[in-house]
Amino acid sequence: EKSKTPRHLTEFWMVEPEMAFYNFEDNLKLQEEMVTYIVRRVLKKRRRELETLKRDLKPLKKVEPPFDRISYSEAIEMLQKAGYKIEWGEDLGAPHERFISLKFEKPVFVHRYPAKAKAFYMQPDPENPEVVLCADLLAPEGYGEIIGGSERIHDLKILEQKIEEFGLPREAYEWYLDLRRYGSVPHSGFGLGIERTVMWICKLKHVRETIPFPRTINRIYP
Repeated sequence: EKSKTPRHLTEFWMVEPEMAFYNFEDNLKLQEEMVTYIVRRVLKKRRRELETLKRDLKPLKKVEPPFDRISYSEAIEMLQKAGYKIEWGEDLGAPHERFISLKFEKPVFVHRYPAKAKAFYMQPDPENPEVVLCADLLAPEGYGEIIGGSERIHDLKILEQKIEEFGLPREAYEWYLDLRRYGSVPHSGFGLGIERTVMWICKLKHVRETIPFPRTINRIYP
């Protein structure tokens, strides 16, 4: 994905929960609850600031669970019908996410991406091992991805197999394998980009407006 865009920073902040004994569905539910809480809290405590920014509050008031869901395959079909040149197996970029998010009035999950397009540690879907139990949460109004998450692989043998399939250096990941080797449980997690979330809630034009000292590909100081 291109990084010289209005939604990319070279240095950014994230909230990264990892939950023991959470499956894929539990993970999505927590994301819905967390995003809904954030939006409601801002509407309750910081309405005046949003009004100063001339933010239309009506779209934010629609943010409540359950969020809409479409599979990666459905997203590809939607994009192809709209004339986008994208094939199954390719990751979604900013223009694709923008198009999809404009079709929904509240955040939407795009789930079950191809395994080869995502990180090696994501749990394969038992019903279709070509895809993984992951989802990106796209903010509406064209803002695109604010969360990426998945159920994680907790089985040591499957994780070793994935490291080999991805061509990763085994020795560099021994510490990670030890986490499974010496005791692991089914678990899931996600990362929420703070700046992107603020950008959406405040309806800003560029992510650099969300942080005091933005680091971009051409600006690393101060």
